[in-house]
Amino acid sequence: MPDPDPVLALLWRHAAPAAEAPTPRRGPRQRLSVDDVVDAAIELADRDSLPALSMRVLATHLGIGAMTLYTYVPNRTDLIVLMVDQVFGRRSLPPHGDDLRARLEAVARIQHQDCREHPWLLEVAGIRAWLGPHVADRYEWQLAAVEGIGLDDVEMDQTITLLASFGTSIARAEHAVRQAERESGMTDAQWWEANAGPLGEVMAGRDYPLAGRVGSAAGEAYQAASDPGRELDFGLARIIDGVLALLAERRGAAG
Repeated sequence: MPDPDPVLALLWRHAAPAAEAPTPRRGPRQRLSVDDVVDAAIELADRDSLPALSMRVLATHLGIGAMTLYTYVPNRTDLIVLMVDQVFGRRSLPPHGDDLRARLEAVARIQHQDCREHPWLLEVAGIRAWLGPHVADRYEWQLAAVEGIGLDDVEMDQTITLLASFGTSIARAEHAVRQAERESGMTDAQWWEANAGPLGEVMAGRDYPLAGRVGSAAGEAYQAASDPGRELDFGLARIIDGVLALLAERRGAAG
């Protein structure tokens, strides 16, 4: 049987009984806490992106040696696990009210807010971050939004996954727009202003009646190539409409 993942003790360091807490390593008294280290890593990732965050960069930022950093966190993967859980723990989760639509919206919107404020969350892949206390609290809160509405347990999980994933996808689209603006030095509106004429020339002779009509209407409404805020509102409303329609169908069949 494999040994338990050592990051679990770090994740649950504030909840574990003293007898089960990680044993301090021998050596000089540590002047930082694990929380200090993780907070600093979050700050750097927020500022510079996740790929730019290395253990050496973090150690320099903290003013400690690279080897000293490893006495707090064993490796970069464990550090990222701790960062995800700590970010989720910063978010205050509102109590669920009676309005089902509002509860479902909150699941998506809070996920969207976290990914928008911490774009490096969009780059996290292949880690078991859901093992932490704050991620577990988030999952419990999400499930409470759909408890007792007429879904089975697997459907509950799929529903909150759909909602959270949609919030993430909109944050990803927004991040891509911001990144393109930084790299090009132009906003979407400025890019279209500079390229509308040349684009019209190269597309001359081709007929796109639907794309021309819809694209013009959307561009006028958005004043940009897209409007992630509207996409979030519209898409989320349609997802929730689908969930409510499913529940209504089941109630009709049962009645």
